[in-house]
Amino acid sequence: MALQIGDAAPDFSLPDQNGDSVSLAALKGQRVVIYFYPKDDTPGCTKEACNFRDRWSAFERQGIQVLGISKDGAGSHSKFIGKYELPFTLLTDAEPCPVATAYESYGLKKFMGKEYLGMMRHTFVIDAEGKIEVLYTKVKAETMADQILTDLGLA
Repeated sequence: MALQIGDAAPDFSLPDQNGDSVSLAALKGQRVVIYFYPKDDTPGCTKEACNFRDRWSAFERQGIQVLGISKDGAGSHSKFIGKYELPFTLLTDAEPCPVATAYESYGLKKFMGKEYLGMMRHTFVIDAEGKIEVLYTKVKAETMADQILTDLGLA
């Protein structure tokens, strides 16, 4: 990856599950976890979202914002949030996925011998100054939130 720890996080403005615009610049001054995931309500993505939900109080106590980003639209995000009682924001990065591309989290993937363009499961912790504090390109969906809290010394 070309993005590295200490780099300025690419700024963005994307619609959330309610159609409201959320920008990284507006969150300056607090830590932000940005996790890219392929699709709402699929097995791996559900495990990852529920791990963040289950550890939400630890993130909230530290004032850490959590933003999930996929290609899914607001309606899909709203259903996903409602079904699993997710307490954090989900954002839509529609094709051609400019934000995921800026974060090197959209590109060529392989599944059952076929290649296709898709969202990669990557996670970034952005510090209060807007710089990349930690990045994960090998994500274990079911324990990503736990890993972040451990790595930040908050577990």
